[in-house]
Formats: sequence, C-alpha cells, structure tokens
Amino acid sequence: MSNFNPEKLSVKFRDGITATEPVIPRCYTLTHSDLTGDLFLTIGVHYAWDKINPMRDEVLGEWKQMGGSYYYFVYLHIDQGQYNKNVSAKRNEIFRRELPLALTAIRKGDRFLFTTYPNLDQASIIINFLSAYPQFARQESRRTFHSYLI
Repeated sequence: MSNFNPEKLSVKFRDGITATEPVIPRCYTLTHSDLTGDLFLTIGVHYAWDKINPMRDEVLGEWKQMGGSYYYFVYLHIDQGQYNKNVSAKRNEIFRRELPLALTAIRKGDRFLFTTYPNLDQASIIINFLSAYPQFARQESRRTFHSYLI
C-alpha cells in the first residue's frame, strides 16, 4: 500500500454540500494523478462524472442509512470498460492494495463531517467490486472509518 500524504490531497465540495452537511445525499469521487501521486476528492450530491477518465480507476462512495444505522458503500469498476480477464485481475489486485489509502484519504478529506457526526467513524464500510467476471465481482465488508484515522 502506498503511504498517505495529506499534502497530496485536494478536496472540493459541490452541489450545496458543506464540510458538515448533509450526510445523505453525500457522494464521493476520489481520483488521482499517476504522474504526481496527487489525490482529488470531490464531495457532492452526485458523483463527479466529469472527473472520471477512461481508465475508470476512481473510487466512488456514498452514505446510506438502513435500519437506523449508517453504512458507507464503495464502488470499484474492476473491468475498466473492456473485458480482458488478465487486465481485470491486475486491476483487482491494485484496487485491493490501494483501497486502505483511498479510505484514509476519504476519512481525512471529510474529517469535519466525522467530527460533527462521530458515530460515522463506527459505520460499516461495504466494498462493491464491479466486474463481469464472477471471481472479481463481489461485495465485502471492511472495517470502519475509525480504522483509517491518521
């Protein structure tokens, strides 16, 4: 896993979203630059589709409430729009390796929301690996955001 450097994180709020409101709807689009290692987090009512490139290596996330509890859902596009099992296997490996960095960046980037609603640190994180290949298409439960504090 790459080390998280807070100085490489840029955060932008859109669509009437503030640093502390609302929790729902609140969609996260995390992208990065392969050249500089910079991370770009956009938080809005909708995903920042204009920030997504053809590589489809973004991390998308959103808060959902079920049964009175909050959950954070992550969506990862493993296949990159093409169907090549070897490429998908490599992308799956990279996403799994870099996911802790992405979750740390999201936690740090939206830290004021977590300060305002400390119970969100205990919310379960549900990862959705989206793929045409059954061995990569799965849903997994991860730890909570409390695990990704820096």
